[in-house]
Amino acid sequence: MTRNRVAVEWSKGPVRGGISVTGGTIVEEKIIKGNGVVSNGRFTAEGEAVRLEFVVETASGGRRANPAIVTIDVEENPFSFFLRDVHKQYPMYIPAYGVSVTEAEDGRSYRQIEQDIRSRGLLSNLQQIEAEPEESYEQAAAHTRELPCETFLGLSRDMRIFGMSFRGVGWGDRLWDWVQPRFHGFETKLPEAEDKPVCYRYLLGRGVGCVEGVSRRLENGVLPILHASIVDEDITYSTVSFASYESSPLNERTLLGTDYLVADGFGHGHMLTEAQTERRNERLEREMNREEETVLYFRAVATNTAKVPRYAWFKNPIPNAFVLNNDNHYTFDDRNGFVKFADDRICCVSKLNGQPLTEEETAILILPGETAVYEFYLPHRPIPQARAEQLSRQNFDSRLEECRAFWNGKLAHAARIKVPERRLDEMIRAGLLHLDLIAYGSEPDGTIAPMIGVYTAIGSESSPIVQFFDSIGWSDVAARSLQFFLDKQHDDGFIQNFGGYMLETGAALWSFGEHYRYTRDETWLASVKEKLLKAFDYLVAWRNRNKTEQLRGQGYGMLEGKTADPEDPFRSFMLNGYAYIGMSRLAEMLAATDPGSAERIAVEAAELKADIRAGFFRALALSPVVPLADGSWVPTAPPWVEHRGPLSLYAESAKWLTHASMVLRDSLLGPLYLVFQEVLAADEPAAEFLLQFHNELMCSRNVAFSQPYYSIHPFVHLQRGEVKPFLKAYYNSFTGLADRETYTFWEHYFHASPHKTHEEAWFLMQTRCMLYKEDGQTLNLLPGVPRKWLEHGKEIELNGVATYFGPVNLHVESQLEKGVIFATIKCATNRKPQTVRLRLPHPEGRKPRSVTGTGVRITEQETVTVDSFDGSVKIELHF
Repeated sequence: MTRNRVAVEWSKGPVRGGISVTGGTIVEEKIIKGNGVVSNGRFTAEGEAVRLEFVVETASGGRRANPAIVTIDVEENPFSFFLRDVHKQYPMYIPAYGVSVTEAEDGRSYRQIEQDIRSRGLLSNLQQIEAEPEESYEQAAAHTRELPCETFLGLSRDMRIFGMSFRGVGWGDRLWDWVQPRFHGFETKLPEAEDKPVCYRYLLGRGVGCVEGVSRRLENGVLPILHASIVDEDITYSTVSFASYESSPLNERTLLGTDYLVADGFGHGHMLTEAQTERRNERLEREMNREEETVLYFRAVATNTAKVPRYAWFKNPIPNAFVLNNDNHYTFDDRNGFVKFADDRICCVSKLNGQPLTEEETAILILPGETAVYEFYLPHRPIPQARAEQLSRQNFDSRLEECRAFWNGKLAHAARIKVPERRLDEMIRAGLLHLDLIAYGSEPDGTIAPMIGVYTAIGSESSPIVQFFDSIGWSDVAARSLQFFLDKQHDDGFIQNFGGYMLETGAALWSFGEHYRYTRDETWLASVKEKLLKAFDYLVAWRNRNKTEQLRGQGYGMLEGKTADPEDPFRSFMLNGYAYIGMSRLAEMLAATDPGSAERIAVEAAELKADIRAGFFRALALSPVVPLADGSWVPTAPPWVEHRGPLSLYAESAKWLTHASMVLRDSLLGPLYLVFQEVLAADEPAAEFLLQFHNELMCSRNVAFSQPYYSIHPFVHLQRGEVKPFLKAYYNSFTGLADRETYTFWEHYFHASPHKTHEEAWFLMQTRCMLYKEDGQTLNLLPGVPRKWLEHGKEIELNGVATYFGPVNLHVESQLEKGVIFATIKCATNRKPQTVRLRLPHPEGRKPRSVTGTGVRITEQETVTVDSFDGSVKIELHF
């Protein structure tokens, strides 16, 4: 047996409570400082300081499984610690609780330990971020991985998508330039490929060499029209790719879309009831046998930049080529430039300098300064000869201009956000179109499935997509997207669409509530009310099953179930937090039209919140404290009530590795969600504890591992007014996960799931909240923007962005060379905010001398507050 002598000292009495140990036995105990008694693990003491010493006996041996944990279960601020972590050289100094833990032979008092630790001048990670200059894209990009990604091209609403990329770019084909048709998450299969996916591979230039020479960019940095450049020494191949129809014009009137239920079945992880499967099968044949295909239009212009003639090389697309040039499964029609499986199965139409391509592989001599133009038009699935001949007559330039007009028309119907950082300005608009590209539904007004990457829609992961649609003024698209979750709702009220996830019901209710906050649409609410109440009743029945006496103090009244990919059927805080915020929003929605139901729902929500808080604070008390970089220690919490502390600290022996990280369950699915979900207040000490241990144990550059946008801590930083930590997370997240040329997001750092709109939507919602965020009857403007955005000559503009208070316009212009920043705010609605706070941080941190404007005052140094806002105000901040 091993004996461990421990001293716990409080800076101030009285204290009373108990000591307990799992994995060990208390064999001695005594009060060293203060007046009090201790017996059988119970103690009470008072005095200027209280010191309790005790001896724990544990089994000897070197195994670290199921380590001994000591709990100091006092009435105020109970806490726990790993017995193995007690060390006199590095005592557990917990300033938030005014207590220290050390070896008994360490005679220092709490105050002496505090002085020794503070004298080192150490900073926690978050304190270090606060001490540094604000993060920038350039700094973040220099320290994070670069993750190129294939590009999705399509028509919007239509599940017929083309994935495409170039040699060595992303995680796709490393040997070729390539295009792969797909029905959303599933690559298109063809009978000629033995009912396996088909990928069309081609090559520009001489091939893959020691110089990559490939660069890509969306048109104007925004539109789903891909431009690429391949530099092969003296020949530059400039390409343009986009999707359009085979023969019909592309515009908002001709857009057909795809039935949401058909598209749903082409999303990975989809879940259909028997009735839904039957309805989908009835619609599938019609959707899969349209009279016209979507087409990938491609052009490459080879330009000779030398002073002498040079050759350009072109290799026409081959279905499912590999290393060798295999032509056994297709033929090339050199008269028409067709690639075909059979006479009536043409899969590609190709041209060179406007004429049908006559050779699959060709080298053409180009004079200095001159060009050769190579084109191919690739239908999503093979088409008959007559239609291929018609396709070959399509005019590339006309189709391109039509495609530009189509996508620009979508942007014209959205609110305009203009920020003075070009990359972000483009990413906002490109991001909106990326979300729209894979939001599938029948046009003009059918239900929309707001898909995520290659997956189907999920009540949780689709929520930022729907909410950004609302934020940008696309309330009709948001409403149609929300309808998906009601159309697929089970008869008992349960909402579940993906992979056995159990949290969708509460998360979907939350998004419905957010939509109502934006629109106040009572007619819409009346149309969905019955199904929302059914979802609520399902949650209540679920809660009631968990109101058993054996769960008192262990998750009483809390829902159990899987929240994400890991099979963890526990009473998790994330799952329950979504149920609470969903109920809370539903009560708010019904308050005006059905106060009786609203009151019933509000009572249930409040009781659930109380149960969650009880479970959380008990878990906090039972979880071991951990050290921070400044020498202090903080309490921790597990992701669910059934565990003690972060899973990744292995208080109980288990295997928690998932998705390439040891800490994901703690970080991505952890208790920080309770702050975001309004169960914990952002200014509670517990919120700070969660941020601190999460940052130091589970983040790099304040970014979570593997799938970082599941971690909600950037929003918590914003809620707490912590701009520097927010910006640290904001910039380092997207620089490492999004393609830096085309802005397409991956799901994970290990190249899993391209075009992941869940991640992109959270990036967009973070951007939205750094620009504007509601707080009760207050509208906060620019609460998280970087200082450099206010440098001389820069402007920030919000034009018609949707808020809880209606559309808002903001224009900020910095004229700091004249010593002034100008701002205009307008919100001319009948539900405008009572108060507006506008943060205008000086680039150098200087404080303003004065402010002009009706009813404005300077608060908190960098914030202008407008009380009793009347809908319009002009502000001048003088320095």
